[in-house]
Amino acid sequence: MRKTALVILSIIGIFLMLSGLLFFLQGTGIFPYPKSSFMINETIWIIRGAILFVVGLIVLFIGRHFRRPVKVR
Repeated sequence: MRKTALVILSIIGIFLMLSGLLFFLQGTGIFPYPKSSFMINETIWIIRGAILFVVGLIVLFIGRHFRRPVKVR
């Protein structure tokens, strides 16, 4: 069960981080593809991308936390 949770949270975390990075890069204009994108050079997408990236990091961190065995005293 823990291994499944780790895999699922890792996949979700990586997806969120990559999406956030894409939003951030399009918002800054560094990655202006496709040319017709409404996200290019828009400050709101820089902010949303950064937030999404951080959320992805948190999800990844939580997934890694599940990997540790529970200590019984």
